[in-house]
Amino acid sequence: MTTMRDVARVAGVSAKTVSRVFNEDPHVTQETRARVRWAMERLNYVPNMLARSFRAGADAAVGLAFPDIADPFFAAMTSSIEEDLVRRNMAMVVTCLGREADRERAALEMLLRRQISGLIVASISRDQSYLGPWQQRTPMVFVDRPPRGLPTASAVSVVEDDVNGAREAVTHLGRHGHRRIAVVGVSAYVATTRRRLDGYRTAVRENDLADDPDLVCLRGETPAEAAAQFVRLLDSAAPPTAAFSVSIPVTMALVFALRQRSRTDVALVGFGDFPMADALSPAVTVLDQDPAELGRVAVDRLIHLIENPDGKIRSKTVLPVRLIPRGSGELPPDPRQ
Repeated sequence: MTTMRDVARVAGVSAKTVSRVFNEDPHVTQETRARVRWAMERLNYVPNMLARSFRAGADAAVGLAFPDIADPFFAAMTSSIEEDLVRRNMAMVVTCLGREADRERAALEMLLRRQISGLIVASISRDQSYLGPWQQRTPMVFVDRPPRGLPTASAVSVVEDDVNGAREAVTHLGRHGHRRIAVVGVSAYVATTRRRLDGYRTAVRENDLADDPDLVCLRGETPAEAAAQFVRLLDSAAPPTAAFSVSIPVTMALVFALRQRSRTDVALVGFGDFPMADALSPAVTVLDQDPAELGRVAVDRLIHLIENPDGKIRSKTVLPVRLIPRGSGELPPDPRQ
């Protein structure tokens, strides 16, 4: 593990000078500052922000980084995490990663440079290997989707049973007579979408359902585009009679798009519950993820890592999901199709 003394040795200065550079001391010359920063980059040095926080007497804080905290799933998890941290006398620093994968690294590294004790993150990019050096200083727990590019042993994650949940949802639709079932979502490179697609395909094989690539509606970049792709299929020669939605925003977009066309005959099961889902007509059948529990488990894992930096911990925790039949997933197919 690279230390401040290592940086000082390579830069040819004292450890105190390295500390002064990091703390933006204006009395350090530009030449010395450049030499220290060069040494930091060469050694891939990550400052120990947690130690600085404790020495300064600052409150312990946990960083939280989610794609969209307005999303009902992430909003519920955020609320649960905050409630848990308040009970532990810890603060929370939140950042929104958005949906553009290229923004992730800059946003997370900006957060990690702050005085945080640990990080809870739902990543959006395809590679989190850049977090390797930061893990040496800041405990991390990945939620909803495991990281890619990090050693399994160091990548602690808390996820849902996406594969079996999707498998149950599509099997449920098949039991109600549907043979042409579409899977609807945004870009398939997101880990949760890939796993739910695997579950969909497993159910299609097991139940002898229509295995048609046209029924895989995953080319949209937004929930509205995904819903529009599905709606276009309804006008095809062999339309689907049911849809399995891979996320809450997509489910909501589907409900809106179908009602615009007065299509209340299309069966629907969505991955994730959301406010008013049970008040619609028909009410939306969902797989309940329990984001509050996901948040509580993530905090427990993170606190364990903070308090036991050299201790053992399960690298991956998979939480079950539960099918809640409400009406939309139990609609029979239109006999005319």
